[in-house]
Amino acid sequence: MHRRNFLFGGVPLSFALLAARPVRSAPLSHEYNLMTAGSGKVATIIDGDTLTLEDGQVIRLVGIQAPKLPLDRPNFTAWPLADEARQMLSELTLGNTVTLSYGGTRIDRHGRALAHLHLPDGRWVQGEMLHAGLARVYSFADNRARVAEMLLLEREARQAERGIWQLPYYAVRNAEMGAKDDRLARDIDSFQLVEGRIRKAARVGKYMYLNFGSDYRTDFTISIAKRYWRKFDAAQMTPAKLQGKHVRVRGWLTKRNGPMIEATHPEQIELLP
Repeated sequence: MHRRNFLFGGVPLSFALLAARPVRSAPLSHEYNLMTAGSGKVATIIDGDTLTLEDGQVIRLVGIQAPKLPLDRPNFTAWPLADEARQMLSELTLGNTVTLSYGGTRIDRHGRALAHLHLPDGRWVQGEMLHAGLARVYSFADNRARVAEMLLLEREARQAERGIWQLPYYAVRNAEMGAKDDRLARDIDSFQLVEGRIRKAARVGKYMYLNFGSDYRTDFTISIAKRYWRKFDAAQMTPAKLQGKHVRVRGWLTKRNGPMIEATHPEQIELLP
């Protein structure tokens, strides 16, 4: 297996690129709630999860988040391995004709197509980026197709410490950090994965709260608005089922009393052994 080494802060980072064993995806089918809708030749690569086709259509690779580049945003610092993620997406797709498929909302508020991409040889581009450790799963309530598969690929890359998973910047946070030394507070307004045990789960008014400590005013909490309860009930993620469970949640950290992540769909919360 050929590997490409990168340096970050003087530390060599190794991950398998195109010469590695490819991630083969199953044929598109209703099993995955995907619908094929056209194809196009890739003309430019914007970053690790965004590209444009020759017809000018901008494609956002739905379901994943690659390390971010500034892209002319003032005072924005590139995330570690952002250039490497962009390079891998370029090597995978630039000049290739890709098939587009959709499993939810098709266009975002920026006018970008929210698509799954497949290469001429059948490889699933989202799967390749996750397998290499150059993206995280980043799903939404209106775009949940194939998230279970993506979570498995991300987990395998994390366990193998490929790509971003070698760096503390992307490490899974401990829910108890909020109570012990306020470390989670330093990550407010960033996308994080947080693990811990749900100490108390209850529905209060228009929200369900999953508390990870004894003091909701300082400890980490997951909130779920009432309009999303039906999705969680269908996934058997009720307060009675979740209380006491060890979980991993992903989302944008905000501050409402203590650190908080708002969950809008069950795939954001993984039940752990």
